[in-house]
Amino acid sequence: MNPAERSYFVRSAANRLGFDHCGLARAQRLDEDARRLESWLTKGFQGSMRYMENHFDLRVDPGKLVPGARSVITLLLNYFPAQQQNDKAPQVSKYAYGQDYHDVIRPKLNAFLLELKEKFGEIQGRGFVDSAPVLERSWAQKAGLGWVGKNGNLINKQAGSFFFIATLITDLELEYDAPFAKDYCGTCTRCIDVCPTEAILPGKVIDGSKCISYFTIELKDALIPEAMKGKFDNWMFGCDACQDICPWNRFAKPQQQEAFTPIPEILHFSSNDWEELTEENFKKIFRDSPLKRAKYAGIRRNLRFLKER
Repeated sequence: MNPAERSYFVRSAANRLGFDHCGLARAQRLDEDARRLESWLTKGFQGSMRYMENHFDLRVDPGKLVPGARSVITLLLNYFPAQQQNDKAPQVSKYAYGQDYHDVIRPKLNAFLLELKEKFGEIQGRGFVDSAPVLERSWAQKAGLGWVGKNGNLINKQAGSFFFIATLITDLELEYDAPFAKDYCGTCTRCIDVCPTEAILPGKVIDGSKCISYFTIELKDALIPEAMKGKFDNWMFGCDACQDICPWNRFAKPQQQEAFTPIPEILHFSSNDWEELTEENFKKIFRDSPLKRAKYAGIRRNLRFLKER
């Protein structure tokens, strides 16, 4: 098979596995991204997320992750929910409404790679979903799937930004998509203006150490800094403020994955329900949920912080 025929099979396999979009890019070192990442780390925008400082060379060179890498396949999976929370209850980011996306996407990636190996022989490849040093959004842009908006999210012109991004790096030679060259954010600054903690800076730079998602998920300290009081806009786990206001998300369509069906308690819990939640019930209800990343103690801390505003 020639590269065009192989690429057709790759896209067909991705579609069969339920991915919404598939883009193909030539594997190469990301020199410009390396400079941006180095600057971002130097400024301390990673906060206490020290893992962001690790494996710098792996982040910018796919050949270090898969020797002989020729192609980077980027896959998008929609998570936009058909139903949303009562806006008076403590808010949970939409990506966390259903089952943990790692547990949903990893088996798909494994099945994807297996299907490619059955078709093309003993190719080398590794799949990643937010679990290794891969600059997913850069590869998605290089694969023609969209542009990186001012809020740092990948934006697809037809479908918005409510997508999980998965990456498969392989030594299979393919026919590549043209990079997405245009930035359709234009002069719009809605995401910058709406950010409650002013974490979105000019030049598509996100100060991760000021993001509500950082404080409510990544920060493991017992207390959230006093300076953030009154700035969380009722976000208990993550934050969608910059995505909710983005005009391109008017094109977002409800997702079709059963695993991402919202956990009923997330949709229907009141503030009192969250306050009265025991650790035993938390572990039972959210055992397969992204909320377990914050753990029960983290959720309790976040709820206390919202009450103190």
